[in-house]
Formats: sequence, structure tokens, C-alpha cells
Amino acid sequence: MKAVNAVTTSWPGLRVDRPTFSAVAESELDAVHRYLLFLTGNRAVAEDLTGETFEKAFRVWRRFDPRRGTPRAWLCGIARTTALDHFRSEERRRRREERYARDLPEAEEPALGPGELETALARLSASEREVVALRVLLELDGPTVARVLGISTSACSTRLSRALKRLEEMMRDARD
Repeated sequence: MKAVNAVTTSWPGLRVDRPTFSAVAESELDAVHRYLLFLTGNRAVAEDLTGETFEKAFRVWRRFDPRRGTPRAWLCGIARTTALDHFRSEERRRRREERYARDLPEAEEPALGPGELETALARLSASEREVVALRVLLELDGPTVARVLGISTSACSTRLSRALKRLEEMMRDARD
């Protein structure tokens, strides 16, 4: 009878090479930043959220399983959660400030005059912008985007289709 050491036995079907965190961070930093910039529309906020995303990712790196998805999808999931937390926090802050400053007139910010596409993108709902950012900007596949958003693949496809149709209509109206 041949003795087999279970610790050193290699199971080719189960082995997946795990990249280092530094390699993943270096290769995916720009993609995550672009995604957050697209979601927030604010370069400074996107930079802060990108840093926060990678800090969170570093803390939970041991939980990353390359068999369940790509590092980009995993990081986009963390970035999405980070951005949603930021938006919730900002909404609470805004309500708190409004409560204390009801008597003060609101100051208008000067319009920077964005292009037609930027204006149309800004008019999309947050969920529409998000699916467009993941599919078009970051070029993730449908099932991966659905997993990041926590929805079914068909719901993701429908959301993208509706968002692109609405975007096209807004662009057409802007030209007329």
C-alpha cells in the first residue's frame, strides 16, 4: 500500500494561482478610480473613495477567492459598498446642515458647462450610471456586473439596455 501525504498532494483541479495584493492593486487601481469617478462625478471624492476601497481590500485580502471572480470584480464590489456608504453619509450630513441653516439662502455654484454626454449621463439615475460604468467604462462582462450589483444577469441586462436607450434619447434631444 502506497502512503499519500494529503498536505503535499496536488489537486490540479482545485489549485488556482492567487495573485499578490500589490500586483492586483497596481493593475486595478486606475479601473477602480475610473469607476468611482463615474459614480461620484467628483475627482477628489473619487480619489478618497479609491484609497478607502484599497484600504478595506487590503484588510480583507485573505478572504479573496480567485475561483469566485476576478480581482477587478471583487474590488468593484468593495468600491460600490464604499461609495454607497459615502452617499448615505453625505445625505445625513446634508440633512443635518439643512436643519441648522434653514434661514440662510443657498449659494448657487457656477455652472461649468459640461458637454452633451456628461449632461445626459448626469441625468441618468444612480443605478443606471452604475451599470453603464461597470459594463461600458470598465468593460466587465454581464454576469460579473450582475454579481457586483447583487442582481440577476437578466435584470442587469435589462437595466443596461434601458439606461443606454434613455441616454441615446437624451443625446438625440440635445442635438435637436
